[in-house]
Amino acid sequence: MANAFQLRDSAGAKYSIGVLAYITVTYFGGWAAMFANNWIINILGMLACAHGMIIAAYLLHDCGHNALFKDNKDNAKLGKVLNWITGSCYGRFEDIRYKHMRHHVDNCDPVVWDYRSYLKQHPTMEKVVKAAEWAYIPAIEIMMHTMLVFAPWAIESKRDQRARVLTVVVIRGAILLAVLLISVKAFVLYCVAQLVLFTVLRFMDCYQHNYEVIFNLDDPDAVFPHRRDFEYEQANTYSNLLSHQYPWLNMLVLNFCYHNAHHQKPILNWYELPALHKEMGEKVAPQTLTFWEQARSYHKHRVARIYAEEYGDDEVTTSLKEGRAVGVDALSFLTAF
Repeated sequence: MANAFQLRDSAGAKYSIGVLAYITVTYFGGWAAMFANNWIINILGMLACAHGMIIAAYLLHDCGHNALFKDNKDNAKLGKVLNWITGSCYGRFEDIRYKHMRHHVDNCDPVVWDYRSYLKQHPTMEKVVKAAEWAYIPAIEIMMHTMLVFAPWAIESKRDQRARVLTVVVIRGAILLAVLLISVKAFVLYCVAQLVLFTVLRFMDCYQHNYEVIFNLDDPDAVFPHRRDFEYEQANTYSNLLSHQYPWLNMLVLNFCYHNAHHQKPILNWYELPALHKEMGEKVAPQTLTFWEQARSYHKHRVARIYAEEYGDDEVTTSLKEGRAVGVDALSFLTAF
């Protein structure tokens, strides 16, 4: 017990403790503020709650890489708690980790459920989704997170999780119902906070790779042409920094934007990535994107991106500059299917 939760990097204890404290204060403080009888405090609370969930999601990602603690079991324990904070707890942390490790090893984006085929078979739903995406509502991400609940009844490999999912639905449903009965305003603001979470994670994922989406996550015998191809991995990975001039702004997404550095050494903690990015120097410069170019393409292709299945062979930095980069939706590590 004395050795429990030993940090992998003891020198970075202040960062690890600080980020856990930040998540606790912003998430629970945000919840409290959403119940206040003041709209300014309510909005600030919603933003705090949303950002607490964003940081929790990216710290969960680090736990999936066993970056935080020496013992993998301790990383999993914290990862499961963070999974509840993000609201993606209908899916298991172990499944999140498995899917993400496949992404790193196979150098593709492996999935199971094809929402594109589903939309084509349901034209009314397709129209609703297109209208919502046009209005900047992350409808695809809402579908994916909703599917977390129905996955055990729709995906064969998830069948053994039915009892677990029903338990989570009862617990989380009871909590959200209590919130709704106490304050409709707080409930609506929490829903908005979730949409902010989905939007930020999707924006960061959208152009970080030039990988193909492959529908074989559940196939253990699948063959991947670029499996463990490190040169391909780095050449098709992009670092979408929020700011080059003010690096502290990149902590708004827990430095997840230093993506080439992350793929160079996946076990590094979030606070170690800027130094590695700098050390990589000229090698990573061609892979580094600018925020405004990404924002422009993200806005321009928000509806077309619904049916995009791969980034394509076009070099991302060039296509972003020319406004042609469509990107891909539904790549969140939180939806493990």
